[in-house]
Amino acid sequence: MTKPLIVLGVTGGIAAYKSAELIRRLKEQDFEVQVIATAAALKFVGDSTFSALSGNPVISDLWDKPHDVEHVNIAKKASAIIVAPATADFLAHLVYGFANDALLATLLVAKCPVVLAPAMHTEMWENPATKENIATLRRRGYLIIDPATGALTGPDSGVGRLPDPSEIADVVKQVVNRKSNNLPKDLVGLNVLISAGGTREKIDPVRFIGNGSSGKQGRALAQSAIARGAKVTLVGANLNVNVPAGAEFVSADNANLMKEEMILRAPNADVVIMNAAVADYYVENPQTNKIKKGQDKINISLTKTIDILSELTKNKRVNQYFVGFAAETVKNQTELIELSRLKLASKNCDLIVGNPVGHDLGIGQDLNSAVLVSKNLTEIVPEVDKLTLADAIWDFVAKDLAKV
Repeated sequence: MTKPLIVLGVTGGIAAYKSAELIRRLKEQDFEVQVIATAAALKFVGDSTFSALSGNPVISDLWDKPHDVEHVNIAKKASAIIVAPATADFLAHLVYGFANDALLATLLVAKCPVVLAPAMHTEMWENPATKENIATLRRRGYLIIDPATGALTGPDSGVGRLPDPSEIADVVKQVVNRKSNNLPKDLVGLNVLISAGGTREKIDPVRFIGNGSSGKQGRALAQSAIARGAKVTLVGANLNVNVPAGAEFVSADNANLMKEEMILRAPNADVVIMNAAVADYYVENPQTNKIKKGQDKINISLTKTIDILSELTKNKRVNQYFVGFAAETVKNQTELIELSRLKLASKNCDLIVGNPVGHDLGIGQDLNSAVLVSKNLTEIVPEVDKLTLADAIWDFVAKDLAKV
């Protein structure tokens, strides 16, 4: 059986060295990889490295085999094209339809999904010209993986770093899977805000009140949304998983920080998903020193936290869509549906995802089941992996948004 072909475009940025690892990660996903490198990219990484890792000769010159019309044939065969890194110069050329090298020419004839992973210095990423080019490419249907924050060239650090190659490969896999099943990029143009993980409320400098949430479901929701074309912000509390490539990440480790970050960002979001397991109570005045072991019993006074989702929906605007989660210990599915309906009304949400939880069930696990409850519809999702559940949730949301 022929493996799906991924065209990996490499342009001339220092992050080109990461493209070598990306080849490995794509091949681990059982893809065939064809590298198309610009002349500038080959100044950073030699074609022998790319060809050895991919198992295919590197395409770098339109004039190497003009009789084969390589850029047309490769574009027709490709299941997807990923350009990583995509420099500011390359993005500008793509916006204006230049075709003066093999990679740009291939992209101009491509009908398959195209994923762009920009990487550059912070000042270049934040330049109005680059911002406008990115916005134009998004409107044209290109899937943009926003750069990560971290070390750049020289002593500098900031936004502009190429995301981890394994995370980029995961996005490509999702995109190819959707294409294989003729599924649309139904979240293009939407700003999505997702909370994930579990908050920790300090008792003293070393102890806290917490829960077993890992952030796996929130990560899966972000990953699925990115593959569908959304721009995603992930507000995370103590995640035990990697942040997916392309998501803007904001750390909020306790309930108060989570509240502040979500309230700050919710007004600019089209869809808000409150998936984080936020503590219901916190210690108002945690001890400044570690509580010494000595007494047989100690009393800790707890104060109720603010319900973040209820706060957010107070200012809900027209056409803004809110999703809440209800983690419940229940005897049966009917009880879970009823509890989810009650929460749907009390939280002023558009959708409640009800999760049965318990020992080795739901929170912190790799599998999850759910009931999806809206005003007019209830859908049952049997136990599946969390990425499959995330896809089911976004399918539900996308259909609701289409009705609006």
